Amino acid sequence: EVQLQASGGGLVQPGGSLRLSCAASGFSFDDYVIGWFRQAPGKECEGVSCISNRDSSTYYTDSVKGRFTISSDNAKNTVYLQMIVLKPEDTAVYYCALKHGGYLYTDSRGYGYWGQGTQVTVSS
Repeated sequence: EVQLQASGGGLVQPGGSLRLSCAASGFSFDDYVIGWFRQAPGKECEGVSCISNRDSSTYYTDSVKGRFTISSDNAKNTVYLQMIVLKPEDTAVYYCALKHGGYLYTDSRGYGYWGQGTQVTVSS
């Protein structure tokens, strides 16, 4: 059974930082991508970033470029999202998800396995 556990969210002031973690288990795909998505109430799910296990290539949506960094520890099957210079518009529930195959994209429909999400709130 594939399991994804997101953690690390919390309440921070604008300009603050958080590091999210995604612990993955229960799969043995040769090539896969883990992505971070976020969703605020009443809004559609937005792809934030993703990373390939094959070559550690990454993708970021424009709104987080230069502020967020995705990384992975393949030995621990854990992916991180380091977030700095957080803005109120970053407020959302953040989910990590797993996609089979090495193609790097952040369309949520391509990800078959999802974690429970962790709340990030940016407010003064």
